Amino acid sequence: MRFQTCAAACALALAMPAFAQTPDTSDWPAVLEEARGQTVYWHAWGGDPRINSFIAQVGAELSERHDVTLEHVRLADTADAVTRVVSERAAGRDDGGAVDVIWINGANFASMKDQDLLFGPFAEDLPNWSLVDTDANPAILIDFTLPVEGYGSPWAMFQMVFEYDSATVPQPPRSLDALRAWIAANPGRFTYPQPPDFLGTSFLKQALYGVLDDPSILLKPTDDVDYDAVTAPLWAFLDEITPNLWRSGRAYPANEPALGQLLADGEVDIGFSFNPGRASAAIADGELQDTVRTMVFDEGTLANSSYLSIPYNAANKAGALVLANLILDPEIQALAQDPAVLGFQTVLGMDRLTPENRARFDALDLGIATLSPDEMGTGLLEPHPSWMTRVAEDWAARYGTAE
Repeated sequence: MRFQTCAAACALALAMPAFAQTPDTSDWPAVLEEARGQTVYWHAWGGDPRINSFIAQVGAELSERHDVTLEHVRLADTADAVTRVVSERAAGRDDGGAVDVIWINGANFASMKDQDLLFGPFAEDLPNWSLVDTDANPAILIDFTLPVEGYGSPWAMFQMVFEYDSATVPQPPRSLDALRAWIAANPGRFTYPQPPDFLGTSFLKQALYGVLDDPSILLKPTDDVDYDAVTAPLWAFLDEITPNLWRSGRAYPANEPALGQLLADGEVDIGFSFNPGRASAAIADGELQDTVRTMVFDEGTLANSSYLSIPYNAANKAGALVLANLILDPEIQALAQDPAVLGFQTVLGMDRLTPENRARFDALDLGIATLSPDEMGTGLLEPHPSWMTRVAEDWAARYGTAE
């Protein structure tokens, strides 16, 4: 908008509210109209080419269907986006923020929700929310023990699976104790990403489940338990296996892609991922041996959901809402579940879809290394977010000085 005089501009500025108008999610046509022409900045991890390609595909659909441009701000750590929003509030930038959408869960979601840095609640007002199956998957409404309460829209479900080369490991270890014994018998053939990497710290939490007599204590904040006593068996387990890890525990892969590369290169025989379809996708792309398969522990493996959240000061809230709704579209969800694309598990309920949309999922070839839903076993609840932060810090103090 151009102003003829400074006086006119100043008068208009004084008349404007301090905050931009909040989109009315009950009037979806108005949201779509407001979003038209906006550029939405989606802050999401950028460390996986498949994820980057998927986000680009979503962006193309967003532009074609709704005339909204999507910019993927590639993050090394989701905490970087959280820090930016915190800094903007400290600087008084309560409107026009640089972050429109964050791919988030766990400690980062808890931190933003606790500090009132999130716009909402909005998720249950999205038109496609009716397709989300919260009856079969009530954990969608709980993120790392914390109620989501509509401040994040779920778009993918994950469960840890262990990836192994069946040519060299015909009988994979199916419990933490069995893995402990396998590592001792096969020195140098197992490792995990270096905490505070999400996957690496998740392995520590999975190990906690395996060493505790009563792992339900993990659902409490660390300040409410005898933390040292609870974690003592974890450190004993790690002290035992560390000398027999890849490179004798003196170095660790940086993240999930780096761990996957070690498996592909034959430097380790067992890896793991939160994406049950990752191995099949990598096999299809020629990145992994076709003898790689996946398994879960008999006692279960960690499971969680990922969400799209909108910061309280996002500059393009309407466009962000349209993105959150689009990513729940059955066509986009089926694309994400396709192992050739991502292999993520859908949050939609098949009984809530039209026959045409249900057929999209029925037609998917999940791949030779992907477990069927009834083979996934028990999905273990993620511990309270405080465990991830504190355990990662303590791991760094004990083992992080290795070179």
